[in-house]
Amino acid sequence: MKTEISNSRKLKHNFRNILFLIFISFIFLNTKSQPINRILFIFDDSYSMYAPWNSNIKIEVAKKMMGEFLDSLKKIPNLELALRCYGHQTFIKPKRDCQDSKLEVPFAPAFKSSPLIKQRILKLEPMGTTPIAYSLGESANDFTPCNHCRNIIILITDGIEECGGYPCKVSDELQKKGIFLKPFVIGVGLDARFVDAFGCMGKFYDVSNEANFKNVLNLVLTEAISQTTVQVDLLDIQKNPSETDVNMSFFNTTTKQVMYNYLHTLNHRGKPDTLILNPNITYDLLVHTIPPIEKKNITIEQGKHNIIPVDAPQGFLKLEMDGNLSNYYPTCVIRKKDDMNTLHVQDFGKTDKYIVGKYDLEILTLPRINLNGIEILQSTTNSIKIPTSGNVYISKGGKGYGSIFIDDGKKMTWVCNLNANLQTEIIYLQPGIYKLEFRYENSKQTINTIEKKFTIVSSSTSNIIIN
Repeated sequence: MKTEISNSRKLKHNFRNILFLIFISFIFLNTKSQPINRILFIFDDSYSMYAPWNSNIKIEVAKKMMGEFLDSLKKIPNLELALRCYGHQTFIKPKRDCQDSKLEVPFAPAFKSSPLIKQRILKLEPMGTTPIAYSLGESANDFTPCNHCRNIIILITDGIEECGGYPCKVSDELQKKGIFLKPFVIGVGLDARFVDAFGCMGKFYDVSNEANFKNVLNLVLTEAISQTTVQVDLLDIQKNPSETDVNMSFFNTTTKQVMYNYLHTLNHRGKPDTLILNPNITYDLLVHTIPPIEKKNITIEQGKHNIIPVDAPQGFLKLEMDGNLSNYYPTCVIRKKDDMNTLHVQDFGKTDKYIVGKYDLEILTLPRINLNGIEILQSTTNSIKIPTSGNVYISKGGKGYGSIFIDDGKKMTWVCNLNANLQTEIIYLQPGIYKLEFRYENSKQTINTIEKKFTIVSSSTSNIIIN
């Protein structure tokens, strides 16, 4: 009996050991299946980093923020870091050293490399120029061969290329060769004129002040090592993702709280730009087209590139005035066809974008102009022209009551009332033939109604004196 119990215990023990080994093997294999994220920091230590910025000079702010950031990376698994610096070996005068770029700390796991990078950055003293293109080219040698790695560059700079190189061209060529993914560029207190120079090189983040430096670093890290990405395809009538330049709001489906607001854009390759959203939230998307488009209950699949298609074919409505310009620019109420709800109010002299379809227009001239069933077609502009208004200058001898009517020889159509409290008025009217009917306040006989007939010509003034 004791032998049977002993054997039973041994079997249970062996079974637990087998389960433990299977569990450990699963964890090991799962960890091994994840790619290694290799981040090369290219750090600007050129002479311009001595410039004052917020609470200190740029280099000291950058050292402090980078030090805190590197401390936070030590425990991140599957992460290796390296550091390349430029502008730190040769003084800028008497001439620029356009090969002043060096790999200071080679790749190693984050727990080893982050303190080494921090120590090296703290010792840097700005000296030289800004050879960005050369540094990008040299970085190809910094990424040693690896079959299961994601190679990422984070460039931190306060200036543009100063050595005649072409950073965008170098970046594009190395991306095509698979050396590294699209770089991340962090601009430190950059002049706004230089921002566009980095858009073709990589994804650009402007650190406009010291306070948001750390936030930008964390955002870049999240995007760099996360494989959960999102793009919103705004589809035209042919189902191509060509529509863009529209505001988008992402709401938490449960709380209805706005989580993100973005202005949709196409990147330099003509593709919808990539976003990073929290994959643990279900979203409602509101695209602020005219009229707006809503897409509900969007889930983000973690570890993948998610595409959110939205049908948003658009065209343009242009409102123009035909003839010489005047000081009077009317507005126009836009409604969906056969729908009395106001969709938009557009000023004349402007062009606005609308979802493809038919619309009813109420132009707020005097008299009103109603145009129904105006069609907006994909990527085309429907131009609506109306005559430029003229005006009538009315001079009264005192207070009184009156109205203006269209006179087409057959019927009287009311246009507007006069202001009883004004003795002089200027009223803008569309070209045509009109009648004014007026009676002074102190005249209590209907027969004393005064009638004036007048004509309005575009951009001209008609004068009426009421005796």
